[in-house]
Amino acid sequence: MAKESSDRTTIDLFATEKRRGRPRSNPLSREQQLKVNKRNQVQRDKANGLKRIELKVSQDLYDALNEKALASNISRSQLIESILLQQVNR
Repeated sequence: MAKESSDRTTIDLFATEKRRGRPRSNPLSREQQLKVNKRNQVQRDKANGLKRIELKVSQDLYDALNEKALASNISRSQLIESILLQQVNR
């Protein structure tokens, strides 16, 4: 039987050494946890009909967007989306 590193049912199959200290709360490594979480987030976004757009901006613009978003009590993503919608609707 082969052991899969992301398999939760056979994670202790080949564990021979005892470790001291607090037991791990998740059998997956941190890198694998991040992959699983990212995959789940992408699936949630897809189910909600969201698409991902990435862009690079200067530090000044980034700070200005953060300040405006905080002042408006919305997320930076929501602020950018509203700005883009205003421009597209013109």
